[in-house]
Amino acid sequence: MEPVLIKEYRAGIMECSHHGHICVVDDRGETSAYAGDPDFVTFTRSAAKPLQAIVAIRGGIAAHYGLDDKEIAIMTASHMAQPEHVDVLESIMKKTGLSESELVCAASYPLNEESKEEVLRRQGGKRRLYHNCSGKHLGVLAYCKMKGYPLEGYADPGHPVQQEIIGTVAMMCGIPADRIELGTDGCGFPVFALPLSAMAAAYVKLACPDLIADEAVREAVKTIVRAMNLHPEMVGGRGRVDSLVLQDGNIVAKGGFKGVYCFGLKKERLGIAFKVLDGSEEEWGWIVESILEQIGYGNHSLIRELSESFTHDIYNDEGKKVGHADAVFRLQSV
Repeated sequence: MEPVLIKEYRAGIMECSHHGHICVVDDRGETSAYAGDPDFVTFTRSAAKPLQAIVAIRGGIAAHYGLDDKEIAIMTASHMAQPEHVDVLESIMKKTGLSESELVCAASYPLNEESKEEVLRRQGGKRRLYHNCSGKHLGVLAYCKMKGYPLEGYADPGHPVQQEIIGTVAMMCGIPADRIELGTDGCGFPVFALPLSAMAAAYVKLACPDLIADEAVREAVKTIVRAMNLHPEMVGGRGRVDSLVLQDGNIVAKGGFKGVYCFGLKKERLGIAFKVLDGSEEEWGWIVESILEQIGYGNHSLIRELSESFTHDIYNDEGKKVGHADAVFRLQSV
């Protein structure tokens, strides 16, 4: 049975419970702690974006197009299409000569409400660039253009760039590529079904690139993670767990749609992945906070900031406190 990770109470009565699974791996890729099933298979969704960016960065697009760290960081992002995000995305298009029409991700409004309201006030419409995955798409398209791969069909699983990506994901996760089941993500890209233990193993390599044998991949990972830590605001946006925890230079982190979240700790040489089974993201901050507390993480100010930013108190629409939420899981050591 799946363990309960979070319980929410209103007027002292439990109103909601959120079940899930958690896996912690060490720098040998072996499970060191868990809650539930550490090998539970789920889709990576956007938690795979730092891995998907490796192929293009390894291939040399940063030097080829003169891309800076902000532009690299947004290739790993589930951005909110805030003005600062759009500026960076448009800069990538200008440097690479790509057009917005070449993106296969659907036109959408910004996820950030203030940005969406501003677009509507200007009588603007949906744009492909506003899609939260557009940075990933631009990075892959830029690589295809540089390599001479066809731009058309770049999101198809059989396209050469997607074959390179799945091979790199397999290497980082420590499993054969033919064991990775594929689905289609919301943005049109292939999405990978993996055990949480494999996702955590990839994130310990992101945190500790010395574990990567391939020198080109190792250097690409260093570049990507540095950019994410230097510009955490590019990876998510205001009010996002990713952007908060990435302010800690010891952490590399990325969440994905439908409740999946991964992060790696550099000094502790740990990779962590978890899945909230009902697909909710509201619990991420509470779960990350509890995991860090339970492993004895040394940056107490980050734990305090998580607690303050993602308060356990529940408020009604008028701002009155009406309940609270508790993280109730306990990690089991192996």
